[in-house]
Amino acid sequence: MRHVISILIENEAGALSRVVGLFSQRGYNIESLTVAPTEDPTLSRCTILTLGDKEEAEQITKQLHKLVDVLRVSDLYGDGGGLERELVLMKMPTPNRNLREEVRSLCQIFNARIIDVTQELYTVEFSGSSEEVDNFITAMSGVTDVLETVRSGVLGILRGNHYMKK
Repeated sequence: MRHVISILIENEAGALSRVVGLFSQRGYNIESLTVAPTEDPTLSRCTILTLGDKEEAEQITKQLHKLVDVLRVSDLYGDGGGLERELVLMKMPTPNRNLREEVRSLCQIFNARIIDVTQELYTVEFSGSSEEVDNFITAMSGVTDVLETVRSGVLGILRGNHYMKK
């Protein structure tokens, strides 16, 4: 089962290392990891996607609460539901007009954007749930070769009036 764990941590050296170390010590795999400062420059939001059963997710969140740099922890799906998004950038060859038109058409269907164009290549940007990103990559791979793919990892936030603050 997928668990998207959102962590509010102090934005200081070593904080992320302690969080990642906890996963490593317990033998839990991190499928994706995204970290960036929040609206408060002293804090960072860390979003981790991991796989495991409900008991493992509860164990992880309990252990994370014990870390001194961690202020808040939330399993986005265990705590009332969350919204998730992922960004993908893809580079593909478009050597002829027909292929360029097919890529543009597919981008329009998926609401993706072409962000860079050369005579031989398109670079495309798409964001959506992890499943939507997978579907986009599969669809685009059916039209043309994909030369390079870069995924951001999952970002998540709680739904509705729930939010994480210091």
